Amino acid sequence: MSVRLRRVYEPPEADDGVRVLVDRLWPRGLAKEAARIDEWPKGLTPSTELRRWYHAGKGSYEEFRERYEAELDVPEAAELLEHVRELAAKGPVTLLTAAKDPERSHAAVLAGLLEEED
Repeated sequence: MSVRLRRVYEPPEADDGVRVLVDRLWPRGLAKEAARIDEWPKGLTPSTELRRWYHAGKGSYEEFRERYEAELDVPEAAELLEHVRELAAKGPVTLLTAAKDPERSHAAVLAGLLEEED
């Protein structure tokens, strides 16, 4: 299973495979044609409340990860996560985010969960 994590603002690469935007909001200043997004499962993103809590600096990344993983247990999110897992089983998947630090974002949590199944 091949799962990559990249910023959505980076140019698409030939080996990206299925490009999955994992942000709830469309990235600022990015044309949809330029982004080459294949999937946009908004229900897989953190809740607005959790996202605001984390960006306000009220908790650690570890606490954010735990809270987000709990949100992913909700049936809709779990189903979407399984869908992305199935895509990754078939070929490369690139998780895309506008986060300035993708390695400490919800996208990294998703990548970690997908790689656990590997």
